[in-house]
Amino acid sequence: MIHMFKYLSIFLILFGLQHGAVAQAPVKVEEGFDYRVLTITQPIDTKGKVEVIEFFWYGCPHCYEFEPELKGWIKRQNKDVVFKKVPIAFREELMPHSQLFYALESMGKGDALNDKIMFAMHRENKRLLNENEIADWVAAQGVDRNAFLAAYRSFAVLSKARAANQLGNSYRIDGVPTVAVQGKYITSPSIAGTRAKAVNVMDFLVSKVRKDGYK
Repeated sequence: MIHMFKYLSIFLILFGLQHGAVAQAPVKVEEGFDYRVLTITQPIDTKGKVEVIEFFWYGCPHCYEFEPELKGWIKRQNKDVVFKKVPIAFREELMPHSQLFYALESMGKGDALNDKIMFAMHRENKRLLNENEIADWVAAQGVDRNAFLAAYRSFAVLSKARAANQLGNSYRIDGVPTVAVQGKYITSPSIAGTRAKAVNVMDFLVSKVRKDGYK
């Protein structure tokens, strides 16, 4: 009799999973614990959409670990979600990483090489902190070295790298990765507690912005 009930219980569980009868409890999201509201709302570039910004640094191990969850999240977003990456250099000697990001972006190579850069830093122990080392690495990826250096040294790239830091200051970013939503809310794995919870909070905040009429 005990065995019969045991097998019956297993059957009911499997049946429920197959037919969606076993519902998962909704994830609880709380302001002040899982996300924060900025004191001063920041302007956004895209009206009538949800603007999401990830502040990151190539050399940050937590950014590297968060990347798979973040990519998965981006892939399942609707067209009304506009996602941007913004590099932050907390010290002057880290500015080459921000220049690297914007130089590759200007050449249309960012999407192809961003993951490789992080892999090189976090799995191959490359620092990529001086111009020659960066240029040599980029050239090894099949990018014209001289063209890259011209972009890397350009006024436009230097200006974008500086502006990225200024934007981080406006958002009061004191650690990465940090995700900002609609210029109003910020969350991160450290704020939410885990990478998975941070992704859930991002879903919550995007839905909240939609309900508020993209305000």
